[in-house]
Amino acid sequence: MSSPEPQPNRADLGKDPAAVSGMFDEVAEGYDRTNTVLSMGNDRLWRVATTRAVDPRPGQRILDLAAGTGASSVSLARSGAEVVAADFSQGMIREGRRRHGDIPNLSFVQADATALPFADDEFDTVTMSFGLRNVIDPRKALRELLRVTKPGGRIVVCEFSHPPSPAFNGLYRFYNDRVLPAVARAVSSNAEAYDYLNESIKDWPDQRKLAEWIREAGWIGVAHRNLTWGIVALHRATKPPAA
Repeated sequence: MSSPEPQPNRADLGKDPAAVSGMFDEVAEGYDRTNTVLSMGNDRLWRVATTRAVDPRPGQRILDLAAGTGASSVSLARSGAEVVAADFSQGMIREGRRRHGDIPNLSFVQADATALPFADDEFDTVTMSFGLRNVIDPRKALRELLRVTKPGGRIVVCEFSHPPSPAFNGLYRFYNDRVLPAVARAVSSNAEAYDYLNESIKDWPDQRKLAEWIREAGWIGVAHRNLTWGIVALHRATKPPAA
């Protein structure tokens, strides 16, 4: 009797860390290509907007959390800043090192967003793109990011959000419910992972609620702007200066 085929890893809205990291381990090799297809190329525009918001400069130390394979980290490192690409998924970290391990000012570290392996006040800027939504306790992660940021340093969070236009939001939901699953089955090694993607986007709070969480974590000067009609929102804030 042949053994049953292994089932693909698939997280759910409980966001168990082992399930989430296992799911991302499985899709690491084709992750960036799949994202480009599913976002119709908008992922590259969102990366450019995030890099501009971070405004990396030589001599700075920057944490790119939930960095995946390091596509955003490479963009930041081109400035000459020292960039730490951190991710919970060992598979993502392994793929990032394979692709970008020769960049001298870029290092890869496996890290849990709710218990970061870094000292207090270590980074000039911290950034997180499309990862906060996957953390079991996102508000704790925002507090951890505050802890490791220098006084006066900044946070930039790029995350899926809720389009404010009801008409456009209807089209967006139709795409996520009907089109995205079919495309994911054609281009991804684990289409079920993208079922979770759709569920997590629907369950995620809107722009104002996330801004409230950021303020509650201790950040000041909290602001956001919508990208691609609100499919994504770019949030920015500052750590209070030292007393």
